[in-house]
Amino acid sequence: EVQLVESGGGLVQPGRSLTLSCTASGFDFGDYAMSWIRQAPGKGLEWISSISWNSGSKYYAESMKGRFSISRDNANNTVFLQMNSLKPEDTGVYYCNAIGPGKSETSVNVYWGQGTQVTVSS
Repeated sequence: EVQLVESGGGLVQPGRSLTLSCTASGFDFGDYAMSWIRQAPGKGLEWISSISWNSGSKYYAESMKGRFSISRDNANNTVFLQMNSLKPEDTGVYYCNAIGPGKSETSVNVYWGQGTQVTVSS
């Protein structure tokens, strides 16, 4: 069974930091690109960051550059999102996402976690 389990969310004051984790099981984690996506209350999904299978490439949404950092530990099937200088507008549900090779050359597998709530408030 494929699982992506996010953790590390919670209530944090503005300006503080938080690190989210997403632990995968049931698929070859090292073959997959991983991403973080969030959804603010009443809004749509917003892509935050992605990391390639070997950490060789990292990408960030413009508004997150310099504040958020993505990393992964393939030995432990985990991807992280370090979030610094948090703002109230960072409040939302944070999801991790995996994209990797499917059964054929023209297919991909896409997996989602259940999300973890991050609330930035004083």
